[in-house]
Amino acid sequence: KITLIRQLSLIFALCGLISASATQSEAALSLETRTKGTIVAVGDSLTAGLGVHEEEAYPALLEKKLRAAGYDWKVVNAGISGETSSGTLSRINWVMKLRPDIIILETGANDGLRGIDPAVTRTNIDKTISILKQQNVTVVLAGMQMVRNLGPEFTKKFADLYPSLAKKHGLILVPFFLQGVAGNPSLNRPDGIHPTAEGYRIITENIYPFAQKAIDRV
Repeated sequence: KITLIRQLSLIFALCGLISASATQSEAALSLETRTKGTIVAVGDSLTAGLGVHEEEAYPALLEKKLRAAGYDWKVVNAGISGETSSGTLSRINWVMKLRPDIIILETGANDGLRGIDPAVTRTNIDKTISILKQQNVTVVLAGMQMVRNLGPEFTKKFADLYPSLAKKHGLILVPFFLQGVAGNPSLNRPDGIHPTAEGYRIITENIYPFAQKAIDRV
């Protein structure tokens, strides 16, 4: 009887170990699924990092910060200096060849600086987002604001198009890409538009929680 009881105890213990092992394996698989993927940063010179080294631009800093937090995610810098929203729309299918899980979309600033009608900018970004959604890409939309010398009506229409599109498509919205950096001479290059390395560190801190939120959605 004692031998039988011991045998039964061993069987139950073994079953418990197998169950625990299976649970741990499922948890590990879930963590691996959550922490591995590709983010593509799409945008203009503000994303490309005009005037700073590639490793000082926000995409490289964001990848470094994510990895330090345990997220094994690659962040690809797909910024092109001088690009407008129409340029972004025209190349978005090429961007898809990078097989992104998440795209951080920062575009439209050059439209505003050139005085392009915000309605045109909105249409271009709207079409870009629709293409990405059809490919099941999670989109983080970076909001932008425009210099006031273009007039209050223009600047309001421009600023409003980002939250409006984010609401329409159910996107994660970064309210203002240059929050805490724009207008600060010490954080911008002499042109007053492009961030310094320190400016990009602040931008990265701003974007990081939205990137985390996007990863949770994937």
